[in-house]
Amino acid sequence: MKELNGSSAIILGYGQEGESAHRYILKHYPDKEIGIADQKNVKPINPNVVLHTGENYLKKLGDYDVIIRSPGVPYNLPEIKESIKLGKKITSPTNIFFSECLGSIIGITGTKGKSTTASLLSEILKRRYSDVQLVGNIGKPALDFMDDANKDTLFVAELSSYQLEDSKYSPHIAVILNVIPEHIEHHGSLQKYIDAKKNISLHQTTKDIVVFNPSHKIPSQLASKSPGHKLTFSMKKTDHVFSYIHQDNIFVKQNRKQHEIIMPVKDIPLLGLGNVENTLAAISVGILLKVPSNDIKKAVMEFKSLPHRLEFVCERKGIKFYNDSLATIPEAVVNALEALGENVETLIAGGYDRGIDFSDLGKYLGKKKGLKTIILFPTTGKKIWKSLSNQISHKELLPDKYEALSMEDAVQKAFSCTSSGKICLLSPGSPSFGLFRNYEERGVLFKKLALEM
Repeated sequence: MKELNGSSAIILGYGQEGESAHRYILKHYPDKEIGIADQKNVKPINPNVVLHTGENYLKKLGDYDVIIRSPGVPYNLPEIKESIKLGKKITSPTNIFFSECLGSIIGITGTKGKSTTASLLSEILKRRYSDVQLVGNIGKPALDFMDDANKDTLFVAELSSYQLEDSKYSPHIAVILNVIPEHIEHHGSLQKYIDAKKNISLHQTTKDIVVFNPSHKIPSQLASKSPGHKLTFSMKKTDHVFSYIHQDNIFVKQNRKQHEIIMPVKDIPLLGLGNVENTLAAISVGILLKVPSNDIKKAVMEFKSLPHRLEFVCERKGIKFYNDSLATIPEAVVNALEALGENVETLIAGGYDRGIDFSDLGKYLGKKKGLKTIILFPTTGKKIWKSLSNQISHKELLPDKYEALSMEDAVQKAFSCTSSGKICLLSPGSPSFGLFRNYEERGVLFKKLALEM
């Protein structure tokens, strides 16, 4: 295998994907010398490895023929650049998967909605195909499925910018959802974030297909790099799109003259226009791969929202609690508030500050009808409040503000100040680091406390 040529390999980052790569190498290359480099102390699945941990974990990268970079490790590390100068091969679990996969790969990327779209698409495809595997961020590592795959296996892969930034391959079908600024602290700039995303279509062939909404600027730019066929979808009826919404129905073009109604938009169970657009993308691929229209409709109608994504938690004393902990950018907060309408009376927001601008969110909140209370976490809570305050000249028109240092404080305050019949929404618009380990822990704690009220 060209991605693993050489007598030795070091796995850089021993998380879920690093461990999966270790399993794969042990099975297929039992004689290869293996090293593991991780800043944390790790417990390898096989003790016959050389461990490099602690503050000097990067020091010996150059001693190995191949460096397998796990997705969470930035590609632009000085030690990686130095290893490249020394002629070392840099690869990743994603590159190994693409280079060795026997089946067909449908890759999905974008800033938000990847997991939901990938999960929905896998359910749609299962209506016609017997061997569909959901892999990537939302599923198990792809390498764990390689041994059971064959030419008929369909892989639906959620691909993050971390996985794509050094990818030398592109999927057979690339789905590009909307791309907006995120993960700038990892990539170094917005352009480098976009450059990472473009690998989803850059290496396609003329036989491959890229699926995107041409009304979005960045996805259109990324799709233009593909030599493959362009398949487009739109939230309105326009010329030259494959699927679209018109008069509150989803249509697909079977040919130039025949347009088929797949389903009414109101039958989509997922909340928000963003989810409608992502559903349209999944339906487009389903039709492309000849899943019957009625089966697609059933799959969509039976699909349930994933945790921490505009998830309804419970109703307590007439107050409805919604968990949108995955909303780590301001645009996601706006989408959540739009989806839930004017019944949102209390918003819990704020978190880790990675330098994102909250001006547009402040403008939106300043006009949001029904919003009476904002409960804010450090450190971006202050920035959100400043952006909101700048929009309203009469301070008596501002919503009530409370600062919380724990989820317990936030939920108790929300419970005391939200009216019966109204909604309390957790939609932070910021990462979780600082108060919580990750967005899952933040969302789980919110749900637990709401259910205990």
